[in-house]
Amino acid sequence: MPEADLTLLQDAALAAGEIALKYFRADPETWDKGGGQGPVTEADLEIDRMLRHELLAARPDYGWLSEETEDNTARLHHDHVFIIDPIDGTRAFINGEQSFSHSLAIARRGQVVAGVVHLPVRAQTYAARAGAGASLNGAAINVSGCTDIDAAQVLGARPNFDAGNWRGGAPGWKRHFRPSLAYRLALVGQGRFDAMLTLRAAWEWDVAAGDLIVTQAGGAVSGARGEATSYNNPTPQLSGMIAAPKNLHTGIVDRLMPHLKTPIA
Repeated sequence: MPEADLTLLQDAALAAGEIALKYFRADPETWDKGGGQGPVTEADLEIDRMLRHELLAARPDYGWLSEETEDNTARLHHDHVFIIDPIDGTRAFINGEQSFSHSLAIARRGQVVAGVVHLPVRAQTYAARAGAGASLNGAAINVSGCTDIDAAQVLGARPNFDAGNWRGGAPGWKRHFRPSLAYRLALVGQGRFDAMLTLRAAWEWDVAAGDLIVTQAGGAVSGARGEATSYNNPTPQLSGMIAAPKNLHTGIVDRLMPHLKTPIA
């Protein structure tokens, strides 16, 4: 069923993109979720409803975790769980930027086994299945061959690059940014950038699909402190994320300050 699961996610991601494009640059109704959680639009909610209906109809024995569905503990009792972000990069979507994405994943007993990151405006679909590699629009992708930490092209928000987070100061890399964490991970899997990092807590729905895309493209992924990633946690967050080619990943983790124990703002 793993291959069928990936096909299911790909079809659902394309359907999500069709909904998003109806609202894109069309002034969708928007609300602030409060508590620092950011905005949500009518497009996010419609996509969430559609995905929940279609995916659970196809796999009624799977659990459900989505940014836009109220969480409950039922998912913890399922071997398989859908991990969904209806729109990753909602602010970018509201602002009419092209780099928002849909992030869809399936985890089995804590490990992601199928994942899709779809950018409907760019007509790009990144996909991966455990043990079967990663692809962009059907063509195989691989992480870059970069091994020099100071020469790496790295995706991340500015606070991650503060000198105090790194032994001997921040590495000499050039910083790049994309608003969607899922897209940042996909770009590393594609080899367009050498690494991505976020040293603050990351919601599982933002990173689950991208995690698998990077690892199946030959890279390494960990939490922000270098620990292995695991999904469908009672609190669905990771400490952060570091993704890069394997040797580069090791170098990045080694350069982190040892006292860096808690997420940064």
